[in-house]
Amino acid sequence: MSQVLDTPSPAPAVPYDEHADHDDPAALAARYGLTVSGARPTLPAYVRQLWARRHFITAFATAKLTAQYSQAKLGQVWQVATPLLNAAVYYFIFGVLMGTSRGVPDYVPFLVTGVFVWTFTQSSIMAGTRAISGSLGLVRALHFPRAALPVSYALQQLQQLLFSMAALVVILLCFGVPVGVSWLLAVPTLALQFVFNAGVAMIVARLGARTPDIAQLMPFLLRTWMYVSGVMWSIDRVLSGHPDMPRVVLLALQCNPAAVYIDLMRFALIDSFRAGQLPHHVWALAVGWALLAGVGGFIYFWKAEETYGRG
Repeated sequence: MSQVLDTPSPAPAVPYDEHADHDDPAALAARYGLTVSGARPTLPAYVRQLWARRHFITAFATAKLTAQYSQAKLGQVWQVATPLLNAAVYYFIFGVLMGTSRGVPDYVPFLVTGVFVWTFTQSSIMAGTRAISGSLGLVRALHFPRAALPVSYALQQLQQLLFSMAALVVILLCFGVPVGVSWLLAVPTLALQFVFNAGVAMIVARLGARTPDIAQLMPFLLRTWMYVSGVMWSIDRVLSGHPDMPRVVLLALQCNPAAVYIDLMRFALIDSFRAGQLPHHVWALAVGWALLAGVGGFIYFWKAEETYGRG
């Protein structure tokens, strides 16, 4: 009795193409349905991916904020103490020794508000420079839109500012600044500033990913920017005292984005800071800077999406 063995039928042979060995890799990949690993998605798809990771962005920012002072004995108290100590130093140097407080009503609320708002921008940009280069393990291990990192760092600084705003409110009340309806203007001001900060953070994140030395240069650039942003002195008072100032310098001071957001916050919170001290079309400037930095920074960062974590 004979036994019949069933053998699997051979797979159909792929027709041999004598020119296949001469095809470029792109043609071979297209022929066999292969795609590039980590290829940059289209801009709309990238936006959808980032929105889908919004819970990760929030959780990552909160975790970084909680761990920031975990090793310090005072813990989260430093979130408030750090900007307050900076304001105290600036008050002694600029307000007392250099006399910039003369002619500025409510100088202490004026100064503390400027320091808190400036620190938000400064910390967001500094964190952005290391958003990619300082998270290479995460970038190389997981697949996610890399823009989530600089955005989460900017969100972390916003959370820290909101935490510190309680101390700012106490200072305002202690120095006789009344609560007013204008305080509600702080909400759109912070929203626009966050978009601006996140956009700039994405720009420096891409630069820092390619050139880590940017992180060493950034403190000097930010310190120079701070001194011309009216954090410790009144831009309006200086401009009114120098009517012969070159117009290009006048426009640079008035249109400075950091100064725009600082003065908008002062206008919202301090009743002695009048609308006449703001530059013309200040809300248009605030929105314009937010759109320019936010949209422009996002596109600039997205264009290098497939290069992050390589090399």
